[in-house]
Amino acid sequence: MRQNILKRKLNLRAKRKRRVRAKISGTSDLVRVSIFKSNRSVYAQAIDDVNGVTLASVDGNKLGLKANKTGASELGKVFAQTLKSKDLNKVVFDRNGYLYHGVVAAFAQGLRDNGITL
Repeated sequence: MRQNILKRKLNLRAKRKRRVRAKISGTSDLVRVSIFKSNRSVYAQAIDDVNGVTLASVDGNKLGLKANKTGASELGKVFAQTLKSKDLNKVVFDRNGYLYHGVVAAFAQGLRDNGITL
């Protein structure tokens, strides 16, 4: 029974992910910021989809941050500094199929609070 529930949740997230990715794409001027969260950590990447290149990334595990709202907002702050150092002030946010609340919303707010336009 638990396996069926897990498969259903993963299928629904994959559906949301495809739906979102059909509408947004990143270029070298307007990069796509994609977030991935697990139960233990949060990761983010700035991606140029035209050239297929990751321009910047951040790992919550390496920074010692947990996968909660405060850790996600701190990760957003660090990632905003990384993006600014690469002259990327405007990005497109890809929530990667996750619902926009909790950790995902805290990360996005952390980016906004530190001067990145979503």
